[in-house]
Amino acid sequence: MSARAPEPASEPAPEPAPDRPLAAVADLVAVMDRLRSPGGCPWDAEQTHASLVGYAVEEVYEVAEAVETGDRAGLREELGDLLLQVVFHARVAQEHDSEPFDLDDVAAGIAAKLRRRHPHVFGDAQVRDAEHVHQRWEQIKAAEKSRDSVLDGVPLALPALARAQKVVGRAQRAGLPLALPSAPADGSQQIGRELLELVLRSQATGIDAEAALRGVIRDLECGVRAVEHRQDESGDGALPVPARPDEERSR
Repeated sequence: MSARAPEPASEPAPEPAPDRPLAAVADLVAVMDRLRSPGGCPWDAEQTHASLVGYAVEEVYEVAEAVETGDRAGLREELGDLLLQVVFHARVAQEHDSEPFDLDDVAAGIAAKLRRRHPHVFGDAQVRDAEHVHQRWEQIKAAEKSRDSVLDGVPLALPALARAQKVVGRAQRAGLPLALPSAPADGSQQIGRELLELVLRSQATGIDAEAALRGVIRDLECGVRAVEHRQDESGDGALPVPARPDEERSR
């Protein structure tokens, strides 16, 4: 799914495939420019960085789902939708009054960062293995950004399991002790502590806790849909709506 208004039922025939390297990217930039410019699409023209955030987050999750389910065709499509978000944001950024930038600036910035963060490839530095590369990356990043803590830069908006694993991983790579919070005062804190313990186990075994939970939820969804399908075929109707905990207590 892309950050676009609903498309008409019929689509024009695709243009011939470009024969120049990255010509398709240039074509995408040109399409986005046309949509955003006067005489283009009213919906695209009124979007802002803020209004597009939800679409970007959604596309990232759809890419993750395509990867985790082995959907190659879906992955190609979802990567395109994610690329659209990058191009869209860069086009919006061109219009900023005092600090404009475009897609070329974005690409130049990340290329320069990759060269700085890989001195063992683009310089004379030596590394032992992939883990050493990761450690060097974090060291270089910390020096570049002058951060006070190894936890600076961990996005607050990350899903809780993913954020917990990111915090744990950074602390461990920095050699900092990990002390679980003191004895929980209530059931909610107890559940939180148990979830954190699961994250520590995931980190120790090299498992992505967030991805593991997504996989189990997909299995659960398949099971629920299978039951619904069987009930539809047998005429039993849909699954009953479960009562809320407070309703259960009042019965």
